[in-house]
Amino acid sequence: MAITGSGSLAISLSVFVISAAFLPKVEGQNLATDNVTVIEGESATISCRVKNNDDSVIQLLNPNRQTIYFRDLRPLKDSRFQLVNFSENELRVSLSNVSLSDEGRYVCQLYSDPPQEAYADITVLVPPGSPIIESRDDVVSEGNETELTCTAIGSKPAASVRWMKGEEELTGEATVEETYDRMFTVTSRVRFSVTKDDDGVPVDCIIDHPAAKDLLAQRHLEVMYKPEVKIVVTYPEGLTREGDNLDLSCIAEGKPHPNQINWLRVDEDVPPHAVVTGSDLYIENLNKSYNGTYRCVASNSIGEAYDDYILYVYDAPTTSPTPTTNPVNTQDSRAGEGAPQKIDHAVIGGVVAVVMFAILCALIVLGRYFARHKGTYFTHEAKGADDAADADTAIINAEGGHNNTDEKKEYYI
Repeated sequence: MAITGSGSLAISLSVFVISAAFLPKVEGQNLATDNVTVIEGESATISCRVKNNDDSVIQLLNPNRQTIYFRDLRPLKDSRFQLVNFSENELRVSLSNVSLSDEGRYVCQLYSDPPQEAYADITVLVPPGSPIIESRDDVVSEGNETELTCTAIGSKPAASVRWMKGEEELTGEATVEETYDRMFTVTSRVRFSVTKDDDGVPVDCIIDHPAAKDLLAQRHLEVMYKPEVKIVVTYPEGLTREGDNLDLSCIAEGKPHPNQINWLRVDEDVPPHAVVTGSDLYIENLNKSYNGTYRCVASNSIGEAYDDYILYVYDAPTTSPTPTTNPVNTQDSRAGEGAPQKIDHAVIGGVVAVVMFAILCALIVLGRYFARHKGTYFTHEAKGADDAADADTAIINAEGGHNNTDEKKEYYI
């Protein structure tokens, strides 16, 4: 009987194993979830997903291992948790108005055999407050260095700070301080030298953080600088000549505005009858003794600057000259050192024409004279012929008679 019983049990097990081999194959269950990043004050969604669920129970636990949802039931009395979806393959729950205390690891649990767990880490981002920008100097003089500080308070993670001066990016030095409850405060400092061109230029402190956009603070630079001076010739428009009047205007700009403007003549005294009215210098009835360099000096609390005008007085014109103007931006009343004198081409042309006409007239007179006397000559006959009564007597009275006829001489005039 024992043998028979053992044999029967062996046969039964064999039949079970053979039967199990022919049953359809069932895939294992797979539990999955995702990490969540959320900005403080917004909502987070946790999804527990099951593949090939065999009616096993799904539940969601908080970081303290307290059950938030068991299937579609909520044992936890925190009404911020709300059921979004429940099915045999998913348990989806939302958490509204997330705070930093909600950060941590949440557990999706599947009551299978063996039980399964999947973990969803919630990361809470906290944006920094409005940045605060401060300047060491409210007002800075050109050429000096200034320092600006920008602070981003209470962020998670720590913010980064960038600096822009107009269109130019500056490099700052940042320090990070960790405060309570994993929060951070960042302070950035930037130093640079200023010029007069920086006056009124905005300096921006720009905060970069994953939980904030377009977060910046701005401050405009106020730069003090010494005057810029330029002399403008109001009159005359052209060359300065004896007997003319001269009117110069001194334009000076600075910050603060120039509080003093003076005129002087370099190495000499200003002409006694020159008139200074505010920033203008007026000299009438110029003469060459007024030649020299005239200087306008402007000053403020930052410094002083000057501009020069070189006066050169020309002779008064004998005739009305063609009006001329000085080159643009010239501060010299002369046309230039060694400038060539203007030649009167009309006078030269007239002289040449007269000379040519005289030569032509002389040639005509000589031509007519030679044409009139062409082939004319005179002969000197033998003496005594002029007193003879007739031709025969003249021949007889000639010196030497016929014998001297070869000695006749002819003179061509």
